[in-house]
Amino acid sequence: MSLANWLGTIGVSLLLLAYLMDLNNWTPDDSTLYLWLNVFGAGLACASAVLVAFWPFVVLEGVWCLVSLIALARKPRAPIPS
Repeated sequence: MSLANWLGTIGVSLLLLAYLMDLNNWTPDDSTLYLWLNVFGAGLACASAVLVAFWPFVVLEGVWCLVSLIALARKPRAPIPS
């Protein structure tokens, strides 16, 4: 299996895991875990699409990764216990 196939398989698996966790209420869709699964999954899927030069999927996954990163950046941080 090629690098593009490995990256794409792992990426979409992470995205599907996040979706499955959300559907079954195992994690809320604004949780840090859910957002990181989306960031890594979309990032890997985007890299795979770049390697095979499938530009519509590059745009889709790139925007998905960016939106998830923005959601992480906007997420309030828990105070550090002293």
